[in-house]
Amino acid sequence: MTQILVGCDPEVFVKQDGIFKSAFNLIKGDKKNPQKVKRGAVQVDGMALEFNIDPAASESEFVLNVNEVFATLKAMVPEYEVVATPVADFDPAYMKAQPAEALELGCDPDFNGWSGAVNPRPNGDRPFRTASGHVHVGWTNGVDTGDAKHVYQSLASARQLDFFLGLPSLFYDADIKRRELYGKAGALRIKPYGMEYRTLSNAWLNSDKLMAWVYRNVQAGMERLMSGDDLSEQFGDIQEIINTSNKKEAMKIIRKAKIEVAV
Repeated sequence: MTQILVGCDPEVFVKQDGIFKSAFNLIKGDKKNPQKVKRGAVQVDGMALEFNIDPAASESEFVLNVNEVFATLKAMVPEYEVVATPVADFDPAYMKAQPAEALELGCDPDFNGWSGAVNPRPNGDRPFRTASGHVHVGWTNGVDTGDAKHVYQSLASARQLDFFLGLPSLFYDADIKRRELYGKAGALRIKPYGMEYRTLSNAWLNSDKLMAWVYRNVQAGMERLMSGDDLSEQFGDIQEIINTSNKKEAMKIIRKAKIEVAV
């Protein structure tokens, strides 16, 4: 069986005195030049902070990498409270005063794993920002992201992870506002090493149990996909269930497909 490596690049917000503040320019790293740290890297992402981890080959390594890099990031901004919450509401006047680079959204497109189409660019004029918990899945290396076979595998992986991550996320992540901008079902980017699943918010950062569950369910979903158990062929298109947070229909599928729910 092909080894599956799991990484992530979550975004988080900062607060002072209980009020969300812009993280723009708080640390050195940015999208083009992340600041390397032990077990990963950190950077500014608009009004949020972001970190990424070295790819992990075990559940314990994944949890360790996430916790260590997250702790390093927090230590870089000691005067702020760093929070893993999916949505931050800002005062419109405060947002208007931010530089253009801080407000830019959707610089690189992502795709819909169900249709293969480019997802619409989000509206950056809204007085809130969202934070994601993107999960990176690696099963190869150095592949042309336009290669037809690789594109097919990446889209199939995003659909499969909608079952193993997207559906169960409805039961630990009550937020629905984030999907007005980001995180609809099947959202992905194709990578030379595999794919980036972009549907989850950052809510899974809030406990080691959730972190470990993310790793396990990536492995379970990919193992079943690679063995021929493509759940989209069995259950069909589940975009609406995820996008409308339909827990009743989600649980029906979770039980039938024997998918682990986060606790």
